[in-house]
Amino acid sequence: MGLAAFLSGKLSSGRKTQLEGSIYDFKMISLEGEEIDFARYKGKSLLIVNTASKCGYTPQYADLEKLHDIYGDQVVVLGFPANDFLWQEPGSNEEIATFCERNYGVTFQMFEKISVKGRNKHPLYKWLEAASGESPSWNFCKYLVSKDGKTVRFFPSKVKPLDKEIMDAIAKG
Repeated sequence: MGLAAFLSGKLSSGRKTQLEGSIYDFKMISLEGEEIDFARYKGKSLLIVNTASKCGYTPQYADLEKLHDIYGDQVVVLGFPANDFLWQEPGSNEEIATFCERNYGVTFQMFEKISVKGRNKHPLYKWLEAASGESPSWNFCKYLVSKDGKTVRFFPSKVKPLDKEIMDAIAKG
């Protein structure tokens, strides 16, 4: 199955999806409305996080920003607001951007609000699930994508961005 068929949602039920392509094949829209081609991230690890502004894990924004500031040469932090868990991200893209900047000084790349689970799951999160075998169970789940753009490791919400487990995985590339 080609990446285009995978992304269009034409998956055969009852069989494991064969993962083709890499994370670098995606193009996503930033909170500011700019198309971001993931090809610009080739050769870097990516930490992809589904975020929310009204969640008990929302303070993780601070650690994500710290990770971005200190280890940005090793890993690119990418935030994806989602309103999939108890409506904890009800705001518009503009409201989300203002909240993140005002409360946490977020400068890492944030994207427009998407769905990370269910029938409307964005193709990026379908790819991440196929690559890792894991789907977000709550806000602030993390996927660490290796520099090759194909190997993906999942970390649940309770694992903080600066935890040893994530830092060791980043160090391994």
